[in-house]
Amino acid sequence: MVNMRFLFLAVVISLNAFSQTPVDKIRLYRAQNERAILADFFSFLQIPNVATDQANIGKNAAWISEQMKAKGIKNVSLLTIEENNVPPVVYGEMNSPSATKTIIFYAHYDGQPVNPAVWAKGLHPFEPRLLDGKIEQGASFQSLDSSSFPLNKDWRIYARGASDDKAGVMAILTAIDAINRAGFTLHYNIKFVFEGEEEQGSTHLSEIIERYKSQLKSDLWIICDGPVHQSGYKQIVFGARGDTHLELKVFGPKTPLHSGHYGNWVPNPVMALSKLLASMKDEKGRVTVKGFYDDVIPLTAAEKEALAKAPAVDEELKKRIGFSAAEMDGKTLNEAINLPSLNINGIESSNVGTIQANVIPASARAVIDLRLVLGNDWNRQQQKVIDHIVRQGFYVTEREPTNEERGRYKKIVQVKRSIGDNAQRASMNMPVVKKILDALQQTSATPVLLIPTLGGSLPLTILKEKANANTLIIPIANYDNNQHAENENIKLINFWEGIDMMAAIMLMKL
Repeated sequence: MVNMRFLFLAVVISLNAFSQTPVDKIRLYRAQNERAILADFFSFLQIPNVATDQANIGKNAAWISEQMKAKGIKNVSLLTIEENNVPPVVYGEMNSPSATKTIIFYAHYDGQPVNPAVWAKGLHPFEPRLLDGKIEQGASFQSLDSSSFPLNKDWRIYARGASDDKAGVMAILTAIDAINRAGFTLHYNIKFVFEGEEEQGSTHLSEIIERYKSQLKSDLWIICDGPVHQSGYKQIVFGARGDTHLELKVFGPKTPLHSGHYGNWVPNPVMALSKLLASMKDEKGRVTVKGFYDDVIPLTAAEKEALAKAPAVDEELKKRIGFSAAEMDGKTLNEAINLPSLNINGIESSNVGTIQANVIPASARAVIDLRLVLGNDWNRQQQKVIDHIVRQGFYVTEREPTNEERGRYKKIVQVKRSIGDNAQRASMNMPVVKKILDALQQTSATPVLLIPTLGGSLPLTILKEKANANTLIIPIANYDNNQHAENENIKLINFWEGIDMMAAIMLMKL
């Protein structure tokens, strides 16, 4: 006699399997392999990835290559150039026999410099740790080996690169692994590009693209980097700011002098530098450098409309971050991001605290960070600031001043210019946007936002100029990930959903 209860359960299981969407199957794969995925991620995070550490950058590239091969990716190779000590681009392919379109999935595996001394107690940049919340709020350390799975989605992994951008690399690799193991058919060719010097300004990416132009030809690049919207909503971002820097060094006496013997008589370079920097912005936070905003290309009507649909987050963010009034008075965060900015990265001179001394310093130094939007040129923007410095009465030099210059000029500043990159922004009217939006919406219970510009910088201009590439940014990290700073982290739910998002895009029909 047939057992009706078991027959009923079999039918339910069969119907559930039949009704599963591709995204459901990707999530099931992740749930079944959560421990192994995180173990791989931890081993990746343990490899130091500071962009200037060539030995460990090479180890990162080798680790990624082996993972790609193990996950069924074809033609895995390191794209290099003749120059020594250039981080390789790790490359691979997944081709579909009848496909006519190609999308490249990009992330970078290098990271920002670290100072372990400023990380929270119990944390080290390259010893990934699992915590049951935010360490600033008293979260407890957890063991990956002894924890019960599935883990709480609000737990976090702390390590350098956890969010920027090894999470992007792992989300892409895990997504294609899930797709391959589920036996899904790809509807377009996929290529993978993992860069090793994005945090160094992608210095050699142009040359690599020139050398491997045929391999890197595509219809679109998907850039997996950056945070989701501060509301927690997923977003498609169409561009990124450009970035460039100026280093300023203001000179005082040839050697530090006793402040009692010489104070009120010998000019103090810290004071001179402070006044110079203060002259660059008014009380409302607007940059006072002549022509600073003149060449900005305004947002289109469609871009303004898309921004208007984004949830309002400013007041809540002020509370979380801990300040009361925005620098650009009257501007929302989204509005401010779509304007060029001038930021002081740091100031350095004589000592403070227990090693401070009563001296007039010999010099004072600052680094200025200029963020650019569409229409700005990095070289022109630098020159505007230098012209402003001259108008403040400074003699500008590219080297240390001579004795003759010290005797002639009252105020002297050495300016070192860095190479920069310009902003880039894709059109919201590209036909592929609707398909990607539909794909991502399958992974989200809330609306997927369309955002014109990411606050950070990416090598989009290089990709446009050298590879003739259209680019879209699909961020996955939590907005409070401490990117570029101490205690960098990724929230598990963002990592899991990042895998879903990458897989959904990979499975869409073009």
